[in-house]
Amino acid sequence: MNLRFRLATPEDFPHLLAMVRAFYAEDQIAYDAALVEPGLRTLLAEPACGAALLLEGDDVAEAGYITLGWCFSVEQGGRFVLLDELYLAPAARGRGWGRQALALARDWAIVEAASVMRLEVNHHNARAKALYLSAGYRDDERDILTLPLAVSPAGLHP
Repeated sequence: MNLRFRLATPEDFPHLLAMVRAFYAEDQIAYDAALVEPGLRTLLAEPACGAALLLEGDDVAEAGYITLGWCFSVEQGGRFVLLDELYLAPAARGRGWGRQALALARDWAIVEAASVMRLEVNHHNARAKALYLSAGYRDDERDILTLPLAVSPAGLHP
């Protein structure tokens, strides 16, 4: 069975948010509604920021999602895509759809004229990293460092 996607719209927010919360819980990502929810709303409302792809299969209507964000890097040749999140619902796993989801994201990025697609993977997620490497991604042997700049509504840096 094949996996397909449709672009998420602002009307998909509640639906997508439920999957985001499931993904964060499963992958041990801290969920901060004050950060995540406005970010997701912006992504759905402003195509210049990127896209959210809702994944569907013949027998799994809510197979998962992918979020893609636009970035720019001189080193990467200009505008590139960050594959920000990839989540497959439990009912969609074990079908080879992870690889298909990566191909769908790649094809979307090619159509949108991205120079490169990059992604992050948590150190504890060796299975996902193995999938990404087998799909042609390379380990650039770099660490991602983060400096929070935005102040959350509680007045604290995230």
